[in-house]
Amino acid sequence: MRRINSIITILIIGLFVYHLIYGGMILAGMIKGGGAVSGFISRLLLVLIAVHVCIAVILTVSAIRAISRSGVFYARQNMFFILRRISGFALMIFIVVHVLLFSGDYSQGAYRLKPFGTLDLIGQILMIISLLVHVATNIRPLMISLGISDRSNVKTDVLLVMSGLLVLAGIAFAVYYLRWLKI
Repeated sequence: MRRINSIITILIIGLFVYHLIYGGMILAGMIKGGGAVSGFISRLLLVLIAVHVCIAVILTVSAIRAISRSGVFYARQNMFFILRRISGFALMIFIVVHVLLFSGDYSQGAYRLKPFGTLDLIGQILMIISLLVHVATNIRPLMISLGISDRSNVKTDVLLVMSGLLVLAGIAFAVYYLRWLKI
């Protein structure tokens, strides 16, 4: 089950990078938004995230049962286990907010977005932070599950690229916010 979750995670990362770059360019006003392909990819991404969450819940329940059977919980040694679950839970909430925020309505032949205010910007920045924490704490287990032996170089590369992309996403959200303010 961990291997399946790892493969799903790789698919999520690939689709997320596409969504981030394409969506960031739309938010920054560089390209026009919408289209059947981007909508399909966004929905596929949500389905894969839902499957990932289901598998993660099953694995977490299994791990908690094993911990309760042992009768000992080493909080300090399990810090990353706890942080992975907290960041994943926070991410689920922020993804729902993200979907609701960017699910406009299609009326009169045009796609209309909802207004984007200060609280929306803060929520999106918190989503980015949650995602960064989730990726940073889960990259090592992902590489182990995929059998990647030279983890230090790959881990550094992945974290560097993801950090750069997430900074660009933050900038795109800020530009989008400023565009709503008409500055």
